[in-house]
Amino acid sequence: MARRARRGSLAGVVLVAGVTAGLGFGVTPAGATPNGLEEFYRQRVDWHQCPEPPPPDPSEQPDPGDGIIVDPWQGQWGQMECATVTVPLNYRKPSDGRLSIEVSRIKASDPSRRKGVVLFNPGGPGGGGLSMPLGARKSALATHFDLIGFDPRGVGRSSRLQCERIPDNRPRDSRPSDDQLAAFTAYAQAREDACRRAGGGIRPFINTANTARDMDLIRSALGEKKINYLGYSYGTYLGAVYGSLFPQGLNRSVLDSSIHPDWLWRDQGKQQSVGNRFNVEQWATWVAERDHVYHLGTTRDGVLATTEALAARLATHPVSLNRDRPANWPAYWPRKFDRTALDMFLAQGTQPRPVWDVTAEVVAEVRQAASNGTALSADVSTAVGMLYRQGIRKVDSGVYDAVTCEADWPTNLDTYYEDMRRYRVEYPYVDGNGSGVIGAAPTNCTFRSFTPPEKLVPLKRDGYPTGVVIQGDGDPATQYDGGPAMAAALGNQLISVRDSGQHGHYGSNACVTDKIDNYLINGVLPPSRSECASDPRPPVPADGARTPNLRAQNTKQSRVHDAVEHRSIWR
Repeated sequence: MARRARRGSLAGVVLVAGVTAGLGFGVTPAGATPNGLEEFYRQRVDWHQCPEPPPPDPSEQPDPGDGIIVDPWQGQWGQMECATVTVPLNYRKPSDGRLSIEVSRIKASDPSRRKGVVLFNPGGPGGGGLSMPLGARKSALATHFDLIGFDPRGVGRSSRLQCERIPDNRPRDSRPSDDQLAAFTAYAQAREDACRRAGGGIRPFINTANTARDMDLIRSALGEKKINYLGYSYGTYLGAVYGSLFPQGLNRSVLDSSIHPDWLWRDQGKQQSVGNRFNVEQWATWVAERDHVYHLGTTRDGVLATTEALAARLATHPVSLNRDRPANWPAYWPRKFDRTALDMFLAQGTQPRPVWDVTAEVVAEVRQAASNGTALSADVSTAVGMLYRQGIRKVDSGVYDAVTCEADWPTNLDTYYEDMRRYRVEYPYVDGNGSGVIGAAPTNCTFRSFTPPEKLVPLKRDGYPTGVVIQGDGDPATQYDGGPAMAAALGNQLISVRDSGQHGHYGSNACVTDKIDNYLINGVLPPSRSECASDPRPPVPADGARTPNLRAQNTKQSRVHDAVEHRSIWR
């Protein structure tokens, strides 16, 4: 689930109160077309070669030297077909207006072995999935399935929803003082006003249930009786809602890094901080077992005490980063390594297990530099920036701010301030998507300016096959508990990825990928509760061991690159 901190990835066949099934708001009987939507369900689409996306607006270009590729699929879009599906803005009143949904396709490479389609969603809310078939075109799925991507309503090449841009004047401090808390409220209220001004009549209808209804129109336009589904992060909730509304249209389903069905939506954001804290504590335990190497403490609590003492020092005496870097540094690379930079670095650097040694080495060097008044080396500066970049997940402006408002949020500001005071002490580790104090702060939904047109869809698996939920320990975006809860709510199988710290596993974890390929292609379910291991921890021996340190000769930059670059088929 991509989160609101980015300045710029939640049950059921019961009808919602006051809404009729005949208008597509309840469960659709097998083979039936919802009344009033016949025109939409009869449409067939014209496929054409997908055009390359236009260059981004200069204001959206990344800063030079940050290494981010704006479009990793540049020059490859022509390998897909694209088409447009027309959907109602308001399924209750189909004549009120229409939206365009852009769909992409790569046909099964072996038509004789074709088993149907797989529809992908990357999460968000607000993530575009149009390019996802390109990421999966070399996978085992590509032989047997047409790979289908789409930009949900409000996103990308579909009918877009945006907010007006406003200055972000929130404090940068990861542990703001009491007199700074009101600035978060002011920004949230201004953000809602900006989204209201730009959203017009579209915004109230950008929600999960309507996106699920759009998916069923995509299914129909493809000429398919059923779809198979693979969704990540927020896409897990979207898939669960689709199955609850249209059980007759769903075959096999995979929910990777699941939203908790009971954390819609404020608690979902708050729980991200729990995942970050878990990773930092796991790292501290590993470091404590290697005190002869890093000299940061001999117990978990001792290492945490060392990092807290360092944070206090950096709050008043930040350390300079090596300036032998590009003049125009990316916004998320700090100019100085202060307390906030440490909190962010620990959140990011403890997620990928293979770079725990780099994280410990950086903390040790920062500690030494803070003591001596010296600058950090170029190697450390580069490793810091690379790890920061792993936490940046972009979503289209406006969609997140609408979809997360489909549930009610507290309106009493004291509720938020109480949580923010607690989080700055217990959960100070802030990643690039908004954990820590930001995860507990008011959002635009605190000041929601529209009334949702319907209630949340009750989740239930009734009428489609058993699916699979995948969840990782220490997931920084969708905390682990969400996976078992979603599996229980739907009666699905659960794959737990142990010692992970990663968000999204299919396509990057070989064990998970093998199990899911076997399920989607052959229908073979994994055990009801099964486990996969994640990437290994660094080969640094614990104190007293005689195993040599196999990575000491490599630079921090190269070790980070080897561990975190190109891990996913979606890159």
